[in-house]
Amino acid sequence: MKHLLSPVLSAFVACVTALSMAPALAQELKGDVKAGEKRAQMCIGCHGIPGYQASFPEVHRVPRISGQNAKYIVAALNAYAKGERRHPTMRGIAEGLTEQEIVDLGAYYEQHGKPPTPPTLRPAPEPSARVAELIKKGACISCHGEGFGKPIDAAYPKVAGQYHDYLVVALRSYKIEGNDKVGRSNGIMGGIAKQFTNAELRELANYISSIEGELRVVPQSKFR
Repeated sequence: MKHLLSPVLSAFVACVTALSMAPALAQELKGDVKAGEKRAQMCIGCHGIPGYQASFPEVHRVPRISGQNAKYIVAALNAYAKGERRHPTMRGIAEGLTEQEIVDLGAYYEQHGKPPTPPTLRPAPEPSARVAELIKKGACISCHGEGFGKPIDAAYPKVAGQYHDYLVVALRSYKIEGNDKVGRSNGIMGGIAKQFTNAELRELANYISSIEGELRVVPQSKFR
């Protein structure tokens, strides 16, 4: 039991510490869904096309973001704007947004594609013994929650059902250092990701993507 609680407790403490240090800006501004819908016109060319693939830093599907936590979308866009997430296209977009526009986008995508009645999701499949050990090693559920779709705080993403190829690229990016074009600077995720080989990260991503979740790609073929 001690071996199980130690990594989970450590990750939980790290999560709570990170949340206590997070800026309160997103809590001070109130998101406007209608304004976010207008601003999202620049997003739908990638995130509004099912299966759309980006080619940088390698070919992978762009993430499903409809139904994602607003607070997480705000945190992610701010990280791109500050260069903590290094991706030239996303940084260029995020830097051009005001703080209010970022919050509006978060509010819009959180409710985008949600059905009037919450769907009943199938329980997460039982992981293999090997994947269960990887999940335990990374203490993943201590932040992302049981089933990877109910994070302990909305500043963390829902990842259940996210595209596996995107998850692989995202997880590996936390291991990259000294590159001004690629990578993500995050003390918690960096420390976790660096424990794993790339092959192990792929195993984790394959399992997480197999779980039914709330994330969606809602086809948007027209600019409004």
